[in-house]
Amino acid sequence: MSSKSAMDKHSGGVAGYRAAEGKTVLIPFRGPVENTIQDVLGGVRSTCTYVGAASLKELTKRTTFIRVQEQENNVFGKE
Repeated sequence: MSSKSAMDKHSGGVAGYRAAEGKTVLIPFRGPVENTIQDVLGGVRSTCTYVGAASLKELTKRTTFIRVQEQENNVFGKE
């Protein structure tokens, strides 16, 4: 239940320290960059929680990073 719509419906919205999870889609400008930064930071916090890292420094000890050559999302069409 961590999508924006679920958090809006069940817990009064996305808390300032969290980020909604799901697909990202390029959309027209809709406000200050602070909102985007908060979403990115919330995603990093979620990642640390999922892998059991207490800090960014621990991420390399708790995970294996894989370089991805190509990643596509065709759900919303090609640009």
